Amino acid sequence: MSNLQVTIDGHTYEVMLNLPSPNGSGYEVMVDGERVKVLLPEAALRNGELEWLVVAERPYEFVMDPHLTWIKAFSGLHRLEIKDLDAQVSRPRSGDGRVKAPIPGLITHLRVQVGDAVEAGSSILVLEAMKMENEIRAPLSGVVTAVHVTPGQTVARGEVLVEIGNP
Repeated sequence: MSNLQVTIDGHTYEVMLNLPSPNGSGYEVMVDGERVKVLLPEAALRNGELEWLVVAERPYEFVMDPHLTWIKAFSGLHRLEIKDLDAQVSRPRSGDGRVKAPIPGLITHLRVQVGDAVEAGSSILVLEAMKMENEIRAPLSGVVTAVHVTPGQTVARGEVLVEIGNP
């Protein structure tokens, strides 16, 4: 279970995410203590791109910033802030070569090791969240100077995964 604090345009919600139901029909989510059922489209589970979902039997189409700072829906563009309440340390964003987890999840594949040269945009690891595999890519070209995770490890949002230095 993940405990999150989600703030949308200044309105804060306590969100608890549970594992999918046993029959695979969706997720049980608690929003400010109210139980809500969320269904993900089959296509999103196959290709890892989530552009719509069904919340309490109502479909919603949206576009989300990969850095989780905004979400665009039918009603417009909204500021978004997500805080993992289970994270022990909250780390600020960085513009350097530290690659941080954009969402809490499970490291399923590690594609680099210390000393590897990487190009900006190349896949360095896979982070699974809510049954979706998210390719985490290098923010810049350089050499991997540190790897802080291993496959099978659970990480919190904002946790440093890999560090990339200048070549």
